[in-house]
Amino acid sequence: MALLSVTEQDKKVYEELRDFLPDTFVDCHTHIWLKSHEIEGAEHSFSWPDMVAEENSMEDLLETNATLFPDKKVISVLYGQPMNYIDLEENNNYVAQWAEKLGCPALYLTHPGESDESIEAHIAAHPCFKGLKVYLEFSPAYIPANEIRIYDFLPPRQLALADKHGWVVQLHIARPKRLADPVNYVQLKEIEDNYPNLQLIVAHLGRAYAKEDIGDALEYLKDTKKTMWDFTANTNQYVMEQVLQYFGPDRLMYGSDFPIFRMKARRTVEDGYYINEIPADSLGDVSSDGHMREIPYPEAEEISFFIYEEMLSAKRACENLGYGKEEVEKIFCKNAMRIFGME
Repeated sequence: MALLSVTEQDKKVYEELRDFLPDTFVDCHTHIWLKSHEIEGAEHSFSWPDMVAEENSMEDLLETNATLFPDKKVISVLYGQPMNYIDLEENNNYVAQWAEKLGCPALYLTHPGESDESIEAHIAAHPCFKGLKVYLEFSPAYIPANEIRIYDFLPPRQLALADKHGWVVQLHIARPKRLADPVNYVQLKEIEDNYPNLQLIVAHLGRAYAKEDIGDALEYLKDTKKTMWDFTANTNQYVMEQVLQYFGPDRLMYGSDFPIFRMKARRTVEDGYYINEIPADSLGDVSSDGHMREIPYPEAEEISFFIYEEMLSAKRACENLGYGKEEVEKIFCKNAMRIFGME
């Protein structure tokens, strides 16, 4: 049975993207893991992303890219599933196995409590790892979720280690105000200023899924020189345009967040609050999540793959700013190739 079902509506939407996308592009943000990597007995709190896929094997990722982009070559930057119920060592080994087999880059999924010696040893053993993937899920349990700071899951000693080796560091910021929270954007600038040899990537455009999530952040960060931004799982054209206007096409990268964005969905924003609209009964019971809204049929037939909406938003942002193939090639391919040493 096929992993994804492609409708005539999906094909129609892809036609809007076919000529816009480069023949080869790099996805800088993909998760692969197996259900067998789960730690037996570990607590597992389910949310809507968990409903999309229990696992995302490399075979599933390859099938996803082949189905959604049938005439394109996609190079995926691989890393594991950043959750406390996953055995990180098993997951990292699985990622390394596939990255080495396919010749693609990967990031080492680390925990703030892991020793420098352990991190260095794992990355030395697998040159496919170009740096670190860190995640707020691994912050100390005593810190309330709304108060998590970057340094709680990316401690200074790991920043120093990444700086020493010139590694890539990709992070997903926390806190309810997202990018607009001064704690976040001040620390982002501190990282660039204090650790100039590492390469920071801010995932999801700082989780600014609505224009209200930007606040004063971009103005505060306008003098940064090298911090990169990926627009993974972000469909907000306005936010993309703002980031491009402040930092230009050399500082933006495409990412999918697969498997999540292989789902059928579209996003709307109401009073600064994003809502994912999905076809009725396509995921399970999402009634308790304010970010989810089911759309009944036949209207739901208009909803295509979430990744297509992300890409269409990027296309419109590029068109609105007068960008041509050269800029699009940077955003979807060349920037990531430079950052991950594929040039």
